[in-house]
Amino acid sequence: MTAPPLSDVRILDLTRLLPGGFCSLLLADFGAEVVKVEDTGGGDYVRWAPPYYGSDAEQALGTRSALYLALNRGKRSIRIDLKSEGGRDAFLRLAPHYDVVLESFRPGVLDRLGVGYEALREANSRIIYCAITGYGQTGPNTRRAGHDMNYLGLAGLLGLTGEPDGRPIQSAGQIADVGGGALMAAFGVMAALRERERSGEGQLVDVSMTDGALSWLALVAARYFCDGVVPGRGDTELAGRLLCYYPYEAADGWVTCGALEPKFWKAFCEGVGRPELIDKQFERPGSDAWGEVAGVFRSRTREEWRAFNDEHDAMIEPVLDLDQALDSELVREREMVVELDQPLLGTVRQLGVPVKLSRTPGAAKRPAPALGEHTEEVLGEAGFSDEEVAELIEAGAAAGSNVAAEPQRFMG
Repeated sequence: MTAPPLSDVRILDLTRLLPGGFCSLLLADFGAEVVKVEDTGGGDYVRWAPPYYGSDAEQALGTRSALYLALNRGKRSIRIDLKSEGGRDAFLRLAPHYDVVLESFRPGVLDRLGVGYEALREANSRIIYCAITGYGQTGPNTRRAGHDMNYLGLAGLLGLTGEPDGRPIQSAGQIADVGGGALMAAFGVMAALRERERSGEGQLVDVSMTDGALSWLALVAARYFCDGVVPGRGDTELAGRLLCYYPYEAADGWVTCGALEPKFWKAFCEGVGRPELIDKQFERPGSDAWGEVAGVFRSRTREEWRAFNDEHDAMIEPVLDLDQALDSELVREREMVVELDQPLLGTVRQLGVPVKLSRTPGAAKRPAPALGEHTEEVLGEAGFSDEEVAELIEAGAAAGSNVAAEPQRFMG
């Protein structure tokens, strides 16, 4: 059996929450060995975020949160107190055995603890050090905290989202966290690993989620650079300005019309018996054509529009609720919902692997770890003796899963 593509990549993951967690999840699904490095208290905040599976008996392990389980399958967990001398020294001893360090602290935090990029590079010149932050390692905002919505606001993306006279609309998906942070970090790590094959040297991968979110506006920015016109909310071509590219209300819900290319718009207009609308494809909001097209869409149900699209190939699709999407034939056939056996909890459902490789596919293979479940195991693999591990635990510089966690209230 062919090994997964990243089976020879070893990662120390110091991140918390979604951006770093999703990045290392992607890498773990393709075979990377990911060790989640957590503190000796409550660990990753997301361990304590509702909703929960199971009973209170498992809560001490920090493995009942559905959000935590979704982000941390395929990983191992160790607990180290990086604020202690023993914990810092232990982490520096681990570094030579790993290829990548992921972290998401504000710039300078790990430097002050003695485990930043320069210290790790001294311990292992081949280390790829990926720092995922809101605003990057340079610039005026390095000391500022933030979350997805803050980054989207500063990148100009949030201000463009929503109706012209309404408030900015928050996306249900975390665009900056995932698209600007996790995906950019995974790409940066892979690029740095590829370069290391040539040079033999590691490097710092500086990922700003604001930078990443801004890059999503590539076409919007290109138009502004050209014509100097500042777009308003709902006033860009792909966010509400085009008659042929818009969500319309149907008889029983909503559908999307994505007929950008003239051939698809022509197919729609001819299919509904309104060929006179063909030349109106790019009309701005407020014209009579908008009211006419809206009336056409209200005349059929979502299922009728699905059948219409099957016949006419006009890029008309229903807007599904989450449960409908997860139970759709498309999602099932693409194996985008998987089941995983989680100790003490039984079978849990999660989203599958979104990238399909033909020879070496990714897979959800191992359940998420309990807090500190692998502390002794990972330290032992790095050459720590049983006595050294025991001393670290006794001193409070490390902890296993048998040391009580400190539950935290987070997001509920």
